[in-house]
Amino acid sequence: MSTGYFGNWGGAFIPEVLHETFVQLNKAYKEIRADKAFWQEYLDLMMNYSCRPTPLTYAKNLSDHFGGAQIFIKREDLNHTGAHKANNVMGQGLLVKRMGKKRVIAETGAGQHGVATATMAARFGFDCTIYMGEEDVERQRPNVFWMEKLGATVVPVTDGSRTLKDAINEAFRDWVTRMDDTHYVFGTVCGPHPFPEMVAWFQSIIGTEAHEQILKQFGKLPSRVYACVGGGSNAIGVFQGFLDDEVELVGVEAGGKGIETDQHAARMKGNRASPGVAQGYKTMFLQDDDGQMLDTHSIAAGLDYVGISPILAELGESGRVRFEAVTDAEVLEALTLTMQKEGIIPALESTHGFVQAFKEAGQMSPDEAIIINMSGRGDKDIFTIAHSYDDPSWKEFIVKRARMYQS
Repeated sequence: MSTGYFGNWGGAFIPEVLHETFVQLNKAYKEIRADKAFWQEYLDLMMNYSCRPTPLTYAKNLSDHFGGAQIFIKREDLNHTGAHKANNVMGQGLLVKRMGKKRVIAETGAGQHGVATATMAARFGFDCTIYMGEEDVERQRPNVFWMEKLGATVVPVTDGSRTLKDAINEAFRDWVTRMDDTHYVFGTVCGPHPFPEMVAWFQSIIGTEAHEQILKQFGKLPSRVYACVGGGSNAIGVFQGFLDDEVELVGVEAGGKGIETDQHAARMKGNRASPGVAQGYKTMFLQDDDGQMLDTHSIAAGLDYVGISPILAELGESGRVRFEAVTDAEVLEALTLTMQKEGIIPALESTHGFVQAFKEAGQMSPDEAIIINMSGRGDKDIFTIAHSYDDPSWKEFIVKRARMYQS
């Protein structure tokens, strides 16, 4: 990898006004990468504050149900704040302390990165502002509530599609105005260098743990590892533990209403995406012939990003990662099955990985294992899930609660 590039993808396409800020950030990042004491401080923090290592749960009931491969679930839902996002933000929080900055900003889609950043800011005593697309604010209201109660200011973004890509744009605009005292805690393995590499480094803790755990629990490596892919932080996190092994890596994108429609967020699966430069880096984007970013759709707020990590773009281009896409309807079916068979409630994002694993598990041998990375828990999605199930008791509850607040 040349500096900031992964094959043809990556780079740092930034305005001149941010040049010195990125010089400082790259210098600080190189220093912590070379400092073993920093990584140990990070591991200690994640163990004592974030409950790592997260378990690798053997899903016996699902394994028996499909009658094929033994299914293991990497439980990032049991990480502090309920998702893998804490891995990155706690690491960047330690970096911010070293740089001496007092304020952090972040973008968020599903809200998990926002909650994690607000939590980190409270832990370290930083001022915190979170940018979130107006549409995501509405469908992820519980996470907005917790961000605000943790002390963060949540700014709804009304531009464009009012989702994650627009929140990123607003966060960059903020950063330009307050570079001296503010660090942008980028939430996924996208954006200008060094963010993709840095976020991947902090998220590698997932794959390192999973590699050790599967050998201890199953006696050999899995045949396949599955993970949902939005920007790609949870996927590259778990994949890094197996990149050098003969293990197939499967990234699952949001097929939405179907990749044959215009209501999806599949970049690598299908032929709708094309190379482009936006938000500080080069990757595959869903865009029109004029380079205008297309609207996307997913039942999962964290998977509707218009681009993909340059690291995953390179791994897909080289054939090291196989990409699939699954629909909203398939996600709801897999969510129901997982809840009723294992008593586990994956986030809608995570459930995309479950769908593809379920499609393939029964075709495999019982002496094989697969790992599904469960990037987060589904309680944040209760409004979206209840609405999608068209649950009458939930509707009745919402109506009664609305009347109570009005009285």
